[in-house]
Amino acid sequence: MIRIAATADIHFNRNSLNRLRPYLHGLEERADVLLVAGDLTVAGLPEEAMVVARELSGARVPVVAVLGNHDYHQNKQREIETILRDSGVIVLEGNNVVLKVGKHSVGIAGMKGFGGGFFGACVTEFGEPELKAFARHSRIQASILRQSLLSLDTDFRFALTHYAPVEGTLLGELREIYPFLGSYLLAEAIDACGVQAGFHGHAHSGTEKGQTKGGVPIRNVAQMVIGHAYNVYSFELPVPHVTGSDFRPLESPTQNAASML
Repeated sequence: MIRIAATADIHFNRNSLNRLRPYLHGLEERADVLLVAGDLTVAGLPEEAMVVARELSGARVPVVAVLGNHDYHQNKQREIETILRDSGVIVLEGNNVVLKVGKHSVGIAGMKGFGGGFFGACVTEFGEPELKAFARHSRIQASILRQSLLSLDTDFRFALTHYAPVEGTLLGELREIYPFLGSYLLAEAIDACGVQAGFHGHAHSGTEKGQTKGGVPIRNVAQMVIGHAYNVYSFELPVPHVTGSDFRPLESPTQNAASML
């Protein structure tokens, strides 16, 4: 069994020290990996990232993170990545990492992703250059995620993004802002690659559970949604070494959570 602890949208500022660290104590007894699906900072400041780095260094399991739109706000995302990596956090942006958990290999492909919308209400590469650029960036992001997932030859494979791949986990948000919360192209990339599950954040008023058209579980782990420091999800069966949208993963119904005060 592989146990994935996941959280997102922790939004640390300079004064957030010890807001998360106490809940990481003993995490190694409950989970094998901790995923953080973006928006680690409030305003994308390196000094905020330093607080995050100190907090996450207390986890005695591998920590894998992607950045979110807040982390890009000051255009200091490279500095933030460096601060996190120097503290031992694995930061992904269009690439992947392979971890060894017991006798199994666990592959995680991660990136921020982008918006664009969903079937029937999505941005297309037509019209003004600005709109074309928006849609093109979404398409390119999804293509990179697909290639990163396909390159993983591991027993378990997970997708980690900040933006949402499916509409199901956005329920509760205003439909008018769906194009700015995620893109169906990310889900298509996930369905093409035989993935165990996908995790994202960004949608603070959304819903925890959804799935792709191919049946891959998608979890919105924004702290505002899960109501905890993190949730733990258990996966019992390795991913078959096949691809295609007919793949049906199995998520254990057993779920643990670490409550926040």
